[in-house]
Amino acid sequence: MNPTHIHLLLNHFPIIGTMIGSIILLIGLAKKNHPVIHTALLILTVMAIVAIPVYLTGEPAEENVEKLPGISEALIEEHESLAAFAIWLMELTGLVAFICWIGQRKHIQSLSKLSWIVALFSLVASAAMARTGYLGGQIRHTEISNSGASAPNGHSKGDAGMEKNDDD
Repeated sequence: MNPTHIHLLLNHFPIIGTMIGSIILLIGLAKKNHPVIHTALLILTVMAIVAIPVYLTGEPAEENVEKLPGISEALIEEHESLAAFAIWLMELTGLVAFICWIGQRKHIQSLSKLSWIVALFSLVASAAMARTGYLGGQIRHTEISNSGASAPNGHSKGDAGMEKNDDD
C-alpha cells in the first residue's frame, strides 16, 4: 500500500467524523448531557489524530497523480492550500477538545464555555475539511466537477491546451 492508497483510504474519516463529532457535541451541549459531550470531544480528538496521516500523504499522492492526463495543477494547488488551513484548524480543534475531554474526566465544570468554543471550531473545521475533500475529489473525479467537461483533446477545461510530455 503506497501513500496515495493511504490518503484515499483515510481522507473520508476526518471529514465525516468531524461532522458527526460536531453534531454530537452540539446535541450534548444543548441537552447538558456530559456523557454525550465527553463522547463528542473524544471523537473530535481522534479525528484530529487521523487527519495527520491524511495530510502527510497528500504530497506523495500529488506526485502520483500530477502527471496523469487531464489532471489540473491549479485544482491540486487549491486543494493543497485549503488542506494546509484545514489541518491547522483541525489540530487546534482536536487539541482544545482533548483539553476539555481531560477536564471533563476530572469533573472540572468551568470548561462549559470552552466546550462551546470547541463546537464552534469543529463546525468551521468540518466545513473546511468537507471543502478540502470536495476539491480533492474533483482532481480525479471530473464527473463531479463544475469544470469537468472534457475538452476536445480529452483534457478537462482547466487543462485545455496543455500537452503531455512523454518524458514525464
